[in-house]
Amino acid sequence: MSDTPPRAKRFPLSLQQLGSTPKPGAAVGREPLKPQGHWQQAAAIKARAVPPSGLGLDSAGVRQRMVQRLRAEGLSDERVLQALATVPRHEFVDTALAIQAYEDTSLPIGHGQTISKPSVVGRMMALMLAAPGAQARGHLGKVLEIGTGCGYQAALLMQIAKQVVSIERLKPLHDKALGHLVGYSQVRLVYGDGMLGHPPSAPYDSIISAAGGDDIPQAWLDQLAPGGRLVAPMTAPSGRGQVLVLIDHVRDAQGSRFVRSLHEAVLFVPLKSGVM
Repeated sequence: MSDTPPRAKRFPLSLQQLGSTPKPGAAVGREPLKPQGHWQQAAAIKARAVPPSGLGLDSAGVRQRMVQRLRAEGLSDERVLQALATVPRHEFVDTALAIQAYEDTSLPIGHGQTISKPSVVGRMMALMLAAPGAQARGHLGKVLEIGTGCGYQAALLMQIAKQVVSIERLKPLHDKALGHLVGYSQVRLVYGDGMLGHPPSAPYDSIISAAGGDDIPQAWLDQLAPGGRLVAPMTAPSGRGQVLVLIDHVRDAQGSRFVRSLHEAVLFVPLKSGVM
């Protein structure tokens, strides 16, 4: 049997040893490591943190770059450009397509529908703002939008209008837009047949359609206020493709009449009747 005295136990230390005062001459131990700080300390650090800015799809910078491209391509109405710079387009498309949200391209939103190209939306809004009535008011007044889709265009219109009534015939898209437009108090969404317009809120100072047919429905003309302007895609006179159609409701000494003009070629989903 060995006479060697047992060595002092160094590890693990008892709780009493951890909290005890070191003996004279003994080495002072380092403070025990704490893998996780106290939750209050963590909360204080989080509160001091400054959220990142200027990065990602949520930044104003990425929308400004889109606006700069559109301005370079000829879109000059500063009110429209400001609206495009304000509304976050990526929040209105599916997550998988968000990376393409600020490209000048249409994107699918489901159910055979698309969100229109920013340049086309901007062009149509600029045409409406150029109407004499809109110029006198400084805004689009009361707007009827045919085809809510995902709600992006309604959000843009609200930036330059007093009130927007938007009608959608596809219930899933109507419901999706309701979720997207929470907080847009001046936008009223209606589930119904867009070809019939929305008579209860007529007349409208401005009417805009996100779908194109062979001709403009009479119901839209009936609901367009005197001095109002309608912008919609329509089958081209040649029967091939679509063009933007602008209709002004003129009332003067000669009476009340509709003045029509044709503009550039476009491509929109077909205008259909009924609800689904």
